[in-house]
Amino acid sequence: MRIIGERINATRSPIAEALKARDAARLQDEATRQADASADFLDVNTALSPETEKDLMVWAVETIREVTETPLSIDSADPAVARAGLALLPKGEAFLNSISAETGRLEGMLPLLVEFEPRVIALAMDDQGMPGSTEDRWRALETLFARTDEAGVPRERIFVDPLVRPVATNPEQAGQCLAMIREIADRGQGAGTTMGLSNISFGLPQRRHLNRTFLAMACGAGLTGAILDPLEPGLMAVALASACLTGQDDYCMNYITAQREGRL
Repeated sequence: MRIIGERINATRSPIAEALKARDAARLQDEATRQADASADFLDVNTALSPETEKDLMVWAVETIREVTETPLSIDSADPAVARAGLALLPKGEAFLNSISAETGRLEGMLPLLVEFEPRVIALAMDDQGMPGSTEDRWRALETLFARTDEAGVPRERIFVDPLVRPVATNPEQAGQCLAMIREIADRGQGAGTTMGLSNISFGLPQRRHLNRTFLAMACGAGLTGAILDPLEPGLMAVALASACLTGQDDYCMNYITAQREGRL
């Protein structure tokens, strides 16, 4: 189970303020707290504006690397920004968030997968927009897999995001995502799965209950990664327990270690 800490994202007002002010201490605090909570990767999104995103990505990556060696997930829809971030990191270590089968995005991001060899989050969508069914998701993935296979990108480095949508407005989408996770496990030829967990609970009260429950359900369906807030109380314990129960934690050693370190 690969956990990507989601908190360093320009859509969060505290991070937006830190980026605008180039507040290194605030950014480093977010990074170290997520690393200490056992996030495997730290997402870095600096998309305040197209004019500043690239320079801020370079600054953010360099600033975070001063305080933690936890690998990073470079999060940008702009290939130039993604390249600037990946170029600062060891080859093969990072995540790229993300590619899709949308024509412009695929053409721009695919060369980065070849050059820098990151793991990559692959959004199950194409030029027809947000998918409404598993059939729509597979149509996009077939296009995407054909191109990544041709480029020699190993399936094991691809983590499909089935695109979780809020259950408050799309109640059927939770089941669609779970079905897609099962199908990737069966038909993905080694590809993994991940998801933006908190999307499921958007707009509803007491979101932590929905987040925890859906994470456990998705792990049971075969989920192998998640983008989440590792500081949300109890959520990492659910992730660790789920990894144990689904065979993703050999001899439950990560779970046992977390208990010894007081993280459960």
